[in-house]
Amino acid sequence: MDKILIIGASGQIGSELTLALRKVYGNENVFATDIKQAPADVVESGPFQILDALNDKALIHFVIRNKITQVYHLAAVLSGNAEKLPLQAWEINMKGLLNLLDLAKEVGLKKVFWPSSIAVFGRTTPRVNTPQLTVTEPNTVYGISKLAGERWCEYYFNRYGVDVRSIRYPGLISHKTEAGGGTTDYAVEIFYDAIKEKKYECFLKEDAALPMMFMDDAINCTIQLMEADASKISIRSSYNLGGISFDPKEIAAEIKKHIPEFEITYKPDFRQQIAESWPKSIEDTVARKDWGCEYVYDLPKMTKLMLEEIKKKLSK
Repeated sequence: MDKILIIGASGQIGSELTLALRKVYGNENVFATDIKQAPADVVESGPFQILDALNDKALIHFVIRNKITQVYHLAAVLSGNAEKLPLQAWEINMKGLLNLLDLAKEVGLKKVFWPSSIAVFGRTTPRVNTPQLTVTEPNTVYGISKLAGERWCEYYFNRYGVDVRSIRYPGLISHKTEAGGGTTDYAVEIFYDAIKEKKYECFLKEDAALPMMFMDDAINCTIQLMEADASKISIRSSYNLGGISFDPKEIAAEIKKHIPEFEITYKPDFRQQIAESWPKSIEDTVARKDWGCEYVYDLPKMTKLMLEEIKKKLSK
């Protein structure tokens, strides 16, 4: 049985991916770690330990001691926060990945997962149906670190045979874990404010369309990619995932179908410039062809579920 390490298990993706992987591999075989305490369901359902991925010695000791065969490295400083602390964000985002890739080479890890992002694209990238292979000229610290990470992942596969796999996540939307410092965070915040305040002030313009994805689809695609036979993986930098594309005006209109009195206003901040450098929609035929990527949730289905689940959460 594989032994799996999750780095960044307290975050938006990590907390939900940990629980999903425990259902597949067994609670005792999925080791959750982070530099901060994880949610209760992560801590109570299986092993959890505080671990800093920047400490290469602690990381390799953990992997060897627990006979780890696969690692999902999810720890990162996200786009909005990275712009406030550029050099610190670069250090965290790059050193953690390089520590892991070198570890994978040295101990012969079976598989490694590392998430990239639509942030690798820039103003010179075609913004509608952005193809898998295209211009990547990011102008944010987060995007630069993700693009550099993609090149390192492909290098370690080609040079050392490390089976590293990656997805360029669009904005991720979840009712379980609140957002934390990203440019697409409005698409989570808006549901909470709609329920609590019946209004929301958006930090992007009303027509700032971006690719998004409901977390359940993101988790399923991630596990699907990692379980695919290596012979099917043709992209060793990072796969495009399309998800669903919408702008703040469209999601607000969908929310109003459930909460008629809901109102949205707009006060764009520095994240609007980041959004304008990212694609409006993503073309993902390579992921569909290689390993059968598909999605369940569209905007109406996601909106209905988000409102239902957040209402339950806030009423506890």
